[in-house]
Amino acid sequence: MFKGSDDMITGTDLHGFYTGDPNRSIAFYRDILGITPTAIDEEGRGAEFTLSDGSTFGVWKPDNGKASGGIVMFAVENASDATAEMRKRGATLSDPMETPVCFMSFGEDPDGNGFIIHQRKREDLAAG
Repeated sequence: MFKGSDDMITGTDLHGFYTGDPNRSIAFYRDILGITPTAIDEEGRGAEFTLSDGSTFGVWKPDNGKASGGIVMFAVENASDATAEMRKRGATLSDPMETPVCFMSFGEDPDGNGFIIHQRKREDLAAG
């Protein structure tokens, strides 16, 4: 049982923006702001930029068609457990989905701002 949000959310794994044109956004941050992408999605949906302070910024074209706005990934130890607990508290969250490097559950706050409950896989932690 979690006692408070400090027990579930351990940090942020990514801050980013939604985009309708990932290639245009990647080019802007790379060519205009001078940030080198550290991971580019093979399907062309976006990219991540790991900055010198260790933080990560990303641009992504979401599956739901939303073409602008911000997103934050909240780091948790266990996405399934955190999602279940947050649902008990009244959050509307998707079922956690698995990617090759993480587990994610998508939600929105009362103002429609997107957030992701994010669990890195152990292999990913060792690499980063």
